Amino acid sequence: MNELILELTEISPREFFGQQNRNIDLIKKYFPKLKIVARGNKIKVYGDEELLEEFDNRMDMLTSHFAKYNKLDENIIERVLTSNTPEDYESPENSGEVLVHGVNGRLIKAQTVNQRKLVDAAKNNDMVFAIGPAGTGKTYTGVALAVKALKEKQVKRIILTRPAVEAGENLGFLPGDLKEKLDPYMQPLYDGLRDMIPAEKLAHLLENGTIQIAPLAFMRGRTLDNAFVILDEGQNTTHAQMKMFLTRMGKNAKFLITGDPGQIDLPRRVISGLKEALLILKNTPGIAIIHLDDKDVIRHKLVKKVIDAYKTIEHQN
Repeated sequence: MNELILELTEISPREFFGQQNRNIDLIKKYFPKLKIVARGNKIKVYGDEELLEEFDNRMDMLTSHFAKYNKLDENIIERVLTSNTPEDYESPENSGEVLVHGVNGRLIKAQTVNQRKLVDAAKNNDMVFAIGPAGTGKTYTGVALAVKALKEKQVKRIILTRPAVEAGENLGFLPGDLKEKLDPYMQPLYDGLRDMIPAEKLAHLLENGTIQIAPLAFMRGRTLDNAFVILDEGQNTTHAQMKMFLTRMGKNAKFLITGDPGQIDLPRRVISGLKEALLILKNTPGIAIIHLDDKDVIRHKLVKKVIDAYKTIEHQN
């Protein structure tokens, strides 16, 4: 049996290994045929020469990433150990850029490669489609970009919208005034804003209309100038709704459309406005389409497993 000894000299072994060697335990799951022992500042590994070489390369990637960002968690370990090249998981030079200094000193920044692509796309294009499954940070990153643009006076207002009640927008039967009827459907947008803007200031911005949260039907007839506009849950728009929304774009406006084509709530035989838009606009200059996937999921680790399980069923149907 061959042996490989790795010595950690430039980084803290305790932080790299994680509490109670948690990170090492995660790494072991990706190399079940190797015997891995971590003690002090050394990692001893036993197994076939080919596997040891692969392990050595992957550990070099992990230690380099840790040395640069001083951070290692389950998501990073998975991305590094399942990527083909550093470009698949590593940050561009400006990727450490903080988008927003959030509440309680929270630093809001893109955390994955595709989220960083989304940030870059928004810089270089006035209309961006962010496509991917639940938990990939589409809406959250979008809200951060909008708040950043408002704080830097690139725009004068933020407009957040989504189709309400399975895209039918039939809110009349719900109790309460309009805001009370809409709030449950707009909650993900509020959640992002609350992380990024102190409560008192957010309330003021909502009250004076600097930040507007409204159902898609309320966009009809408007021209949206000097605004960062996010259409969330775009997969639940019809052809007419999507066309109506996209043609609201005014001067000095940024449009971000997010959606998951795998979670369409429209009635059968109704074509998703998002799917249609992606087909007809894919080669249009000034419009970018960014695809996020399960490697971008930053929610609970079980979310990835849920997505994978449903993929299996959906591919069989």
